[in-house]
Amino acid sequence: MEAVEESPATRAQFPAKLRPLFQPKRYKVMYGGRGGGKSWAVARALILKAVNEPTRILCAREIQKSMKDSVHRLLKDQITAMELDSEFTVLETEIRCSNGSIFLFTGLQSHTVDSIKSFEGVDIVWVEEAHGVSKKSWDVLVPTIRKADSEIWMTLNPDMETDETYQRFITTPSDDTWVCAINWRDNPWFPSVLNDEREKAQRAMLAEDYEHIWEGKARRVAAGAIYRHEVESLYQDNRAGNLPYDPRLPVHTVWDLGWNDAMTISMVQVGPHDVRIIDYIEDSHRTLDWYVAELEKRPYRWGTDYLPHDGATKDFKTGKSTEMHLKEMGRKKVRILSALSVEEGIKAARMMFPRTYFDKTKTARLLECLKRYQRLVNARTNEPMGPLHDEYSHGADCFRYVAMAAEDMYAASKERPFVAQHWVALDPEIGY
Repeated sequence: MEAVEESPATRAQFPAKLRPLFQPKRYKVMYGGRGGGKSWAVARALILKAVNEPTRILCAREIQKSMKDSVHRLLKDQITAMELDSEFTVLETEIRCSNGSIFLFTGLQSHTVDSIKSFEGVDIVWVEEAHGVSKKSWDVLVPTIRKADSEIWMTLNPDMETDETYQRFITTPSDDTWVCAINWRDNPWFPSVLNDEREKAQRAMLAEDYEHIWEGKARRVAAGAIYRHEVESLYQDNRAGNLPYDPRLPVHTVWDLGWNDAMTISMVQVGPHDVRIIDYIEDSHRTLDWYVAELEKRPYRWGTDYLPHDGATKDFKTGKSTEMHLKEMGRKKVRILSALSVEEGIKAARMMFPRTYFDKTKTARLLECLKRYQRLVNARTNEPMGPLHDEYSHGADCFRYVAMAAEDMYAASKERPFVAQHWVALDPEIGY
């Protein structure tokens, strides 16, 4: 591995793989696993730029509750290591250079289109831990950084392959993007003590965990996902693909009710040997008639609508339940599922998973929920507790209700005999 000297005056060295850092490009993306030296190299490169000419640099991350969350300390340490303390004044919330350069620090999540306008004159933005930056934050930041020849630099250890940053800048980068995968083997100064830890991890960890942590490979499923192994098997068995609607079978709907929280509806067909989730709706702050209208836009032959136990609860204002409203709107078969504990429902879902198929396009959001459905973790004991209630739990709850309803769906399907092997060769990708 070669180290290149970019500034004889300061004797600053960088991994050879990072030479393009000093070439103009709108987006510069450096990603990889532990020990690649990404942040260290970017800090040095930005310090050099700040010394060489007046440069306004914004150091950002998705959430910054205090300066301890920022790269302020890293920059301060590198200034000292490069023997440039005489050139810089390190303040509590800024770092200033004698030639007028300045480092600013902010969290992106707290900004609106209006509040971030103060950064319009920035020359370079460095987004650290960029894997966690949301679509909303990117949509606010990118058009704000509009100065001629301005650049946006990113460093990240990838988390999920479906994260916004990974999809936007690594999976489908634009022509004005330089993308660099850099790992421990690309770092000429990778310490032996860290290499010992890496080798221990390689022997002890699951292969996918080692690949993620040390080789910078994005995860397909969240590390702590409740259905982690089931979803991995789903993809290994090619059970997520282009799943056609079979007009010989009714389409049942399974609902997880919500208003402020998401309302989710899975559309399911059941054969003797499989459960096929062919479509999915998720939204919030929509009235019941809107969801019914969305369902009836689809050219399906409807079976039964399955509601959780609270679907029978009457609203004190109207005196009517969701079940009653659906029947009034023309949904002929509505059934209330028995109350079942969350953990028992999760067990039922695990048992159903090996025979479940998904339409990868129409149920993409549901699959994302299952990939990210996790438990709360006790901060003191680090022990897992009940499932986390977040934006992904509603789709996962809906899937749990599918498992509770599947046996009843299959019993209904036996009224019309069906032979599974007749429904084949429509999609080579999943064998149907």
